[in-house]
Amino acid sequence: MSTSDIKKVGVVGAGTMGAGIAQLAASRGIDVVLVDLEKKTAEGALRGMEKILGRLEDKGRIEAGEAREIVSRILPEESFGSLGDAHMVIEAVSENMDTKKAVFAKIEESAPESAIMATNTSTLSVTELAMTTGRPERVLGIHFFNPAPVMKLVEMVKTPKTSPEALASATKFVKALGKTPVAVRDRAGFVVNRILLPMINEAVFALDEGVASAEEIDAAMKLGANHPIGPLALADLIGLDVAESILDVLHLEFGDPKFRPCPLLREKVRAGHLGRKTAKGFFEYD
Repeated sequence: MSTSDIKKVGVVGAGTMGAGIAQLAASRGIDVVLVDLEKKTAEGALRGMEKILGRLEDKGRIEAGEAREIVSRILPEESFGSLGDAHMVIEAVSENMDTKKAVFAKIEESAPESAIMATNTSTLSVTELAMTTGRPERVLGIHFFNPAPVMKLVEMVKTPKTSPEALASATKFVKALGKTPVAVRDRAGFVVNRILLPMINEAVFALDEGVASAEEIDAAMKLGANHPIGPLALADLIGLDVAESILDVLHLEFGDPKFRPCPLLREKVRAGHLGRKTAKGFFEYD
């Protein structure tokens, strides 16, 4: 299947990542079915897109009328049956293996046999997920970064079962979205999170040990390592619960104590201080 053949994409999960992927694909002229068990969630995601794209129109960053055109290409649905003519289906539900396996079973029942089945997991085993299906050769990881319409990188995760044809087709598709694909092996955390999360975790340890304040730690990394954002502010942006979950997976998969989440990170999560989404993490937000 060439890139030009991918005319319709299913996205399962209308949360932040799913909505972003749907918006990205639709902005490139691709028809999208956005599936969520709660149709109102998918409809709400579309309303959010309209606001974001409307602001871009107002600023002249996209053409007048383009926002409506993009949103019109996205169909909100709650039925997996709507995936019956999709060329590719991208799963973007919560980072829980059992949840993803259940979703993949429904995708396999509904999508054509020729469809590529992709997961947007940031750290879980794509191979384990693929082997729960009857067509693991059509399964791979396509890991977009948040926000999907903006971030340029996509990690392309090939399993030992992924066919060269499926990988090539998915890679062409990602390039057609204006992204830069990087091929990675199926190892926990892939490349970015395997390197990034231990750094964030070490920053939390430094804070917990009183090496410096949160503001000073972030200033040090921005000014001393030329990072655009400090590690603690980045953790707040990612979500402290998400950071903890990724570290737990890395710790479990590799059995290396360097991946153990800092007790202060766990404390923040237990207190419900998850970062920007709760207006409080290592910093406070309006």
